[in-house]
Amino acid sequence: MSANPRGNGTFITFEGIDGSGKSTQVKKLADHLRRKGHDVVLTREPGGSPGAEEIRALVLQGDPDRWSAETEILLFTAARRDHMERTILPALAAGKIVICDRFADSTRMYQGLSRGDLRAVVDQLHDLMIGHEPDLTLLIDMDPAVGLSRALSRQTSDERFEAFGEDLQVAMRQGFLKLAEEFSHRFCVIDGARDVDIVARDIADHVDGRLA
Repeated sequence: MSANPRGNGTFITFEGIDGSGKSTQVKKLADHLRRKGHDVVLTREPGGSPGAEEIRALVLQGDPDRWSAETEILLFTAARRDHMERTILPALAAGKIVICDRFADSTRMYQGLSRGDLRAVVDQLHDLMIGHEPDLTLLIDMDPAVGLSRALSRQTSDERFEAFGEDLQVAMRQGFLKLAEEFSHRFCVIDGARDVDIVARDIADHVDGRLA
């Protein structure tokens, strides 16, 4: 890697509880920025590179208790490392805007807090193996009950964490809001309870202001 592997690119992440509408807004922001002439790479976690997508299948499918929290942290970190090496850092080095659906903040919540007091372990591994934070994180805030209902209605195969139920959703919402306070320099909390297009305009205006 070069001394500045991130180059002149911009790294934007979206976070939020399941069913918050984050994935829809990721696509809308990418379309908005491309219309303005930006070179955008749209990706996701876990996944975003061939190796990371293989790990995604391991961690998001199957019984909710398939892996211990410690094993999950290692798997997610391995996926993130491959994702950084093969997708994110090359794009940033080329001056592109990378928009990622979830990143390390999700691991801090889902594995670091929800299944044991392992936040310190997540941060230690992140510092050791990843070493990068987003330039901007957009947190789509949503009522946990509404979010879970939306998530379960999707009927996708990636439902392992949704199977933990509403208690997890409540804990995750509180945790994400605390993260937004902890990393206030890069977090922007967006009210996801509004009309999808209104939310999209709010996000686009905020991102345009940051890029300017």
